[in-house]
Amino acid sequence: MNTIALERWQKIKALVLDIDGILTDGRIGYGTGSPEEIKFFHVRDGHGIKLAMRAGFLVGVLSGRQSAANARRAAELGFSFVYEGKKDKAAAFAELLAEQNLTAEECLYMGDDTVDMAVMRQAGIAVTVADAPFYMDMAADFRTTLPGGRGAVREVIDQLLMRSGKWETVMSRYGIGDIKF
Repeated sequence: MNTIALERWQKIKALVLDIDGILTDGRIGYGTGSPEEIKFFHVRDGHGIKLAMRAGFLVGVLSGRQSAANARRAAELGFSFVYEGKKDKAAAFAELLAEQNLTAEECLYMGDDTVDMAVMRQAGIAVTVADAPFYMDMAADFRTTLPGGRGAVREVIDQLLMRSGKWETVMSRYGIGDIKF
């Protein structure tokens, strides 16, 4: 993360997240007698998303799949945008940029699989997670130390807050705004 120029971090206005493998650990469970999927989301990722939004960043999802679990989590967190069921992520990213009045370089994208690579190659900062396949490094600026669904999103948000100069303001409410890294 330290190898990414500070100027690139400071251009970021939006975090665009894949869901399965980024906000979750990539597993999908099905219960008997219920058509609803079961997914697990990490609470620290959710809090990090709230911190990023308090700092003025747009935060949302771009997912190839659509599910009630995804919609529920998006509503709970109050995402700035939700693009679900988008099989062509590059086309959906172009749509997102136009609708949100953003440029690709103003977006940090987190993805974990081949379907994310086209968007990762366009984004201002591209991130993959610790447990993503090795070849994701070809499109990523860095790989998190934590796996998807286990705090990786929070890891990235903390770095974004620090490198964008917004850490102190956002963290002062917790009495830790003066912590320097």
